[in-house]
Amino acid sequence: MPSRRWALRPAAELSTSRGPLEGITVIALEQAISAPYCTRCLGDLGARVIKVENVRGGDFARAYDTTTLGQGAHFVWTNRNKESVAVDLKTERGAQVLRQLVERADVVVQNLAPGAAARLGVAADQVVAHVPTAIGVDISGYGTGGPYEQRRAYDLLVQSESGSCSITGWPDAPAKPGIPLADIGSGMHAYSAILAALLDRGRTGRGAALHVGMFDVMADWMGWALNQARYGAAPIPNGVSSPMVAPYGSYRTSDDQTAVLGTTNDREWQRLARDIIDRADLADEPAYATNAQRVQQRDALDAAIGAWVEKHTLAEVEAAADAAGIGVARLNSVEDVVGHPQLAERDRWRPVSTPNGPVLGVVPPVASSTWGPRMDPVPALGEHTGAILGELGYSADDISSMRDSGVI
Repeated sequence: MPSRRWALRPAAELSTSRGPLEGITVIALEQAISAPYCTRCLGDLGARVIKVENVRGGDFARAYDTTTLGQGAHFVWTNRNKESVAVDLKTERGAQVLRQLVERADVVVQNLAPGAAARLGVAADQVVAHVPTAIGVDISGYGTGGPYEQRRAYDLLVQSESGSCSITGWPDAPAKPGIPLADIGSGMHAYSAILAALLDRGRTGRGAALHVGMFDVMADWMGWALNQARYGAAPIPNGVSSPMVAPYGSYRTSDDQTAVLGTTNDREWQRLARDIIDRADLADEPAYATNAQRVQQRDALDAAIGAWVEKHTLAEVEAAADAAGIGVARLNSVEDVVGHPQLAERDRWRPVSTPNGPVLGVVPPVASSTWGPRMDPVPALGEHTGAILGELGYSADDISSMRDSGVI
């Protein structure tokens, strides 16, 4: 039988870069994006993240696609800086391994299907009841209680239910935003709450049970639109623009590019009208004096700006906007961003090892003067099972027996 003692190896021994969460161990029972993104961010800051996966296939995001050297693009994106333990949690020996990991954890994060974590004993409240100094985290679709508590929830479903898709696209063509906002948003809220709970634990010595509902996150992020719907009229989607601000949109240039110009206040509107498109008459027009008025006259303003932009190249539009202090961008494709000079010239790409070879990943967005970016490997399924079981005190014979019986 394994020993109850475990001398934890800090993440610094496994990594080329230290971080402020060095010495923190995170146990992750996770699938897809929301929890994996949360725990990857913790790993970026130096935490040791042990990902507990099903021995048969693991995190299903591994097989979403094969575009990234034969691996899932989402999985590679959200699973660097982790170790993988593959174990059958439906067996008693597998469940015992999970209990031992939880007993030694600082943080336990899960986003399993409704009811699954409770059956395994790793729902947030159960974790804290068993290990009072631990931080247990549940990421669910619809939070605790209510008629939707037991519903399965994926990003598209939650974005649809929360109204996000209804304010994206066009009035007769709603669309899901290309970025999985419900997944990323719930992962980031969990991440920030974990950091706050770790800070509180440092002061009080107590852990915390945290609950993050994807629907609750999206309802919060939809707050401005909900205000409009409750007290006025719901926003009407209008493509690459904003229902709240005008002029603010995309315009075709003479060299067949798309420039995006944006104003956020009356002073910027004055500069755009006078200094860029040379239309002092529009700047002086009382009907266009405020943003609320300009929103009502959006079509006329877009026509005037579009007529000027279509006579100029993208470079000329960018130069004029920069000189006038007006926001401007090029409407890029994803392929354009791969080679974007702002990323290339600032060295924002780093190689990340994966089971199928190195890939380039974007450096974590927060820069620090006291620690560097951690870009450790993406694990193969079960790559670290034997080593971690050895840390838990299992003998080579124990591990071999478990492997032979399909537990690992």
